[in-house]
Order: sequence, then C-alpha cells, then structure tokens
Amino acid sequence: MPVRALTFGAVAEAYERFRPEYPQAVYDLVAEYAGRPIRTAVEIGAGTGKATRLFAANGVAVTATEPDPAMLTELREHVPAKVTPVRAAFEDLEPGAYDLFYAAAALHWTKPEGRWPRVAALLEPDGVVASFGGPLQFTDPAVERAVRTARAPFLESDDLPSPDGTGPDEAMQWPGTELQRSPLFTDVRQHVIERRVTMTPGGFIGHLSTVSAYLELPPARRAEVFRRIEKVLPREVELTADLYLHLARKTGPEK
Repeated sequence: MPVRALTFGAVAEAYERFRPEYPQAVYDLVAEYAGRPIRTAVEIGAGTGKATRLFAANGVAVTATEPDPAMLTELREHVPAKVTPVRAAFEDLEPGAYDLFYAAAALHWTKPEGRWPRVAALLEPDGVVASFGGPLQFTDPAVERAVRTARAPFLESDDLPSPDGTGPDEAMQWPGTELQRSPLFTDVRQHVIERRVTMTPGGFIGHLSTVSAYLELPPARRAEVFRRIEKVLPREVELTADLYLHLARKTGPEK
C-alpha cells in the first residue's frame, strides 16, 4: 500500500466528521446487481466506517479491514457489533469466500500488481465486486476558479489521477476499465449516483484537511493554503459529489 494511503490516521476524527455519508442508493444498486442475498462482505480501506455502516444496516455481515490503527479505532466507535474490524492492508488478506468485495474511495490506494487476482481470491464463485467514490466539485465555476487560484502557489491540483490513465471524459472510468480487461471478472457495469452537498466554509476546509494532497504539505504551508482558500469561499459552499459505482462478477468455473 502506498505511503500516501497511510496519512489519514492523523485526521481520523476529522475524516469521520467532514466526509459525506454514502446514500442508500449505493447498497440498492449493489443488491440489485447481485440478484441474490448478500450475506457476507469484505471491505478494504474501511476508514472510519462510512460505507461499513451502510452495508451493515442492510443486514450484511461485514469484515471491515483497515491498515491504519487510528482509523480503525474511530471505526470501532461507530459501527454495530455485527461488524468484524480487522487491522490489515488489502495485500495481506488471506483468501476467503465472501459474497461481496467492496471498496469506498479506497481501491486506488492498493498496489496494482496482482490487484485483481487478490480480489478474486476473496470471493466465492460468482461473487460481486463493488467500488465507489468520486471527488467533490464546486457547482459554481467562479468559486472553482477562485479556489484554484488560491491553491496554486501550494498545489497545482488536489485531485488523484486515474490509476490507469483513463481520461475524465471517457465513457468507462477506472476501475471499470481494468475490470473489463481482466479475465477474472465479467458483466462490468458503471452507475453514476447523483449527489449534492452543501457545506459551510469551515466544513469545507475540514474536508480538505482529510485530503491526502494537503496532508503531504508541511503544517505551516497547509495552514496557509487553508487560510487562503477559506478567504475566497462563499457563505455556503455548494458541491457536486456524484459517486461512480463500478460492479463486476467473478468469473465462475466453466460448466
């Protein structure tokens, strides 16, 4: 797992406070795609349990794995007893036979070498893969330009590039692109779940405090860029927070 993926523990409480929740539509689409009851699931990079709670609330017995101890501590405070928290990186998990493997804004932190064979090894035949996430984007282009200008002396961009170089305008986004190329999976689908979020300026800065690009900055520079960004924000920050949900099914044994 990349070092950058292990920077979140220092802001575990902020992550829980400022990251948006996941809507019921995520589970509904996964369940519809599965076409049968989802009894067990393994989640990687569970963080503070934002997505864990969604699946557990729908009756799924979730094994929630997370390599960062601070994040896992926060998760344990917010998930029901039926969830099994495990401190482990994705690359260290033993094979299993889960109905569902899922990752919420976490799959891009995994090592690309052997990624899909590891996922397949965690699933029963015909098991389902679900990956979902998406950036927050300003609905007002003028606000976006003002924030980009304020950020420029510190960061050219705070986005994460596509792991396989897929452009933002391509019809199929990552990881759907990789799943389509893998012989281990079939029936790859992509859904876009529309989501809108409104934050105060302080809430938006709180969200930025959980973004890896800012966590990598020295504390003084981080404080200064946050000060400059907050200065140009409106009283209400309106954001598009659409989720890209990718689904696939493990290729079963030949009949």
